[in-house]
Amino acid sequence: MSSDVRSYQDLDVWRFAVDWAELIYRTTAGWPRDERFGLVSQIRRSAVSVASNIAERPARRSTGEFLQFVGMAQGSLAEAETQLLIAARLGYLQQQEHRELTESAGRISRMLASLGSALKRRKSS
Repeated sequence: MSSDVRSYQDLDVWRFAVDWAELIYRTTAGWPRDERFGLVSQIRRSAVSVASNIAERPARRSTGEFLQFVGMAQGSLAEAETQLLIAARLGYLQQQEHRELTESAGRISRMLASLGSALKRRKSS
């Protein structure tokens, strides 16, 4: 993690997570109305939680606390990926949509893992 990061908004992973959450919202807008309070609500909440947990960074003074929030972001991402799989199995997503969303999630996951590794190195030094 670069020392010139002053805000969560400086983190590429946060920007990608926000873009991904927006894409989730747009994708789920056309899902069945009877899922509005079920799967749609859950997947949107999980997607927003990824970026929101990364944004906790400025409020967290210690590296250890921020590392915990990165872990929570990873958990929210895994939840959303599971919900995407369920949606695909139910026929709410086309195969191409599912692939694009999961590839983007994979990129965010790798970025979170990299951020977590950098934070662990910083914490141990």
